[in-house]
Amino acid sequence: MTLPRCENPVTPERAAQIKATQIRERYTAERERRVRPDGSAQYRPTEAEFGYFAEDPYTERAEREPVRDVVDVAVVGGGFGGILAGARLRQQDIGSVRIVEKGGDFGGTWYWNRYPGIHCDIDAAVYLPLLEETGYIPRWKYAPGEEIRQHAVRIAEKFDLYENALFSTAVTSLTWDDADQRWLVTTDRGDEFRATYVITATGTLTEPKLPGIPGIESFAGHTFHTSRWDYGYTGGTAEGGMTGLAGRKVGIVGTGATGIQAVPMLAEDAEHLYVFQRTPSTVGVRGQRPLTAADLGADRPGWATERRENFLRLVSGEAVPGVDEDLVDDAWTESAALLEKLLPSFRRDGAGQGNEEFEAAYEALDHATMERIRARVTEIVEDPATASALQPWYRYACKRPTFSDRYLPAFNRDNVTLVDTADSHGIERMTERGVVVDGVEYEVDALVFATGFSVGVSGITSGRLPVTGRDGLQLLHAWAQEGPRSLHGFASSGFPNLLKMGSLHNASSVNFSHILDEQAVHAAALVVAAETRGALVEPSREAEDAWARRIAEGAPRHAWFHAECTPGYYNAEGAGRPDVPTGYPGSAVAFHEELRAWRETSIDEALTVPRT
Repeated sequence: MTLPRCENPVTPERAAQIKATQIRERYTAERERRVRPDGSAQYRPTEAEFGYFAEDPYTERAEREPVRDVVDVAVVGGGFGGILAGARLRQQDIGSVRIVEKGGDFGGTWYWNRYPGIHCDIDAAVYLPLLEETGYIPRWKYAPGEEIRQHAVRIAEKFDLYENALFSTAVTSLTWDDADQRWLVTTDRGDEFRATYVITATGTLTEPKLPGIPGIESFAGHTFHTSRWDYGYTGGTAEGGMTGLAGRKVGIVGTGATGIQAVPMLAEDAEHLYVFQRTPSTVGVRGQRPLTAADLGADRPGWATERRENFLRLVSGEAVPGVDEDLVDDAWTESAALLEKLLPSFRRDGAGQGNEEFEAAYEALDHATMERIRARVTEIVEDPATASALQPWYRYACKRPTFSDRYLPAFNRDNVTLVDTADSHGIERMTERGVVVDGVEYEVDALVFATGFSVGVSGITSGRLPVTGRDGLQLLHAWAQEGPRSLHGFASSGFPNLLKMGSLHNASSVNFSHILDEQAVHAAALVVAAETRGALVEPSREAEDAWARRIAEGAPRHAWFHAECTPGYYNAEGAGRPDVPTGYPGSAVAFHEELRAWRETSIDEALTVPRT
């Protein structure tokens, strides 16, 4: 007798394992399509061979006499970091403060970036600092770039930061004079002035980059970078109306956070738009809406601080379920559990490669989120081939998420063509008339580079702003030998009264304006402590060593994760992000609490008695 064959049904658990394996294999295949052997070298600085890409199209440079004087504090950089440093110094009644900014006005990235459709992707009442101090209520949940730039100006006016400011001016060197106990500051305008303290707030997204496309110099059409938008050519404003593009074919290179916002605007005004994409972004729901004081509860003192701290707790993994209400309620707070691999300063609670249970749960949540994002593409984009090319196949934290309700629908227009460059690992070459991908030439009248910035590169780290401390010690030379050294990321031995703002040895968050404000408060407190005690802000080597050990404790081990990611600026174009302790090993919330406690009890660790 032949017994019936017994089938072994696939259990739900086994089915989930099979699907997870298939997704991982697809992620790997898509990554390999995009990895380039030249890595980050595929980009070039705009100033290297194309100086006109770095020029200021917004403010005419006014000639002036070189400055020769003395100030209490010189702040290098007029973005939110520098503005907040100036404001917090004013609140502490520090005397003369001079901000030096290479742009024509305050605003930093919001001064330079004025491309069509520009908005911040962080809730405006969380992102915009000093709202209560200036009495301002944001008009939209996600503020347009011009509203943000005007708020920067508002803060500068409120705290008299235009006084002594030097615009259209770049600092070229900082040299400590031990005899004078001051810094000599020189600029590209011939200035040579002295400052008792120097605060560097030069940002980490300030140096525009261009793709090193063969033949880029031969293109006869019009080109510009999104951070130097040429409205003289396009016409219109950041809100649209680019009548200069009528009858013209336009190409845009780059589909990150900038391209996501610019594409819908270009699609409306160009005769035809070619979107050159290497890797699609994750595009979540934006949900833009107006804001009112009633929405924000702005009748209560402390409302802005409460909202900002609430957001930070949620996206830092510090929120207590059932206790911390989500005051912002957007895609960032909804996806906060997936930011663990994105932010070094995230409370991990034992997470890491060695915790298999955590990693399995994290991956399952990641896959479910990405499945929803890919499904949204197919629901919106009508052409199946275009929809397929727009689907992101990588882990959520591999790239900074983007949010838009207008980007995907733009590809349903007859005048928009998506050109996927993954199989050719990017644009093949450029000709006098256009762009070549996979042997096909796309003729364009203008090409817009939405290719972003050299991440983490500032004047100091690039060497363009040389810093010379005690006994002729060069900062970069010292760091090249030992690696970066600091106390809390602000002050370093051998470089008295030099305070550095930024992400190095500090906390991180998707809302960096909050981080910068906490840094500004801390920097001002250090200046006040030094003035009160007649000391210099300069930690001992022992204090630096202790902080180095502190940031090494529990440092995230995410190199394996980023090595598996699709190439982008988060992982040095596929090279990976090494497990080097460069940031605070806990959450930003914990770091800020630690700094506050340290200022109360141990601030003398950062001070030394001046040499006589």
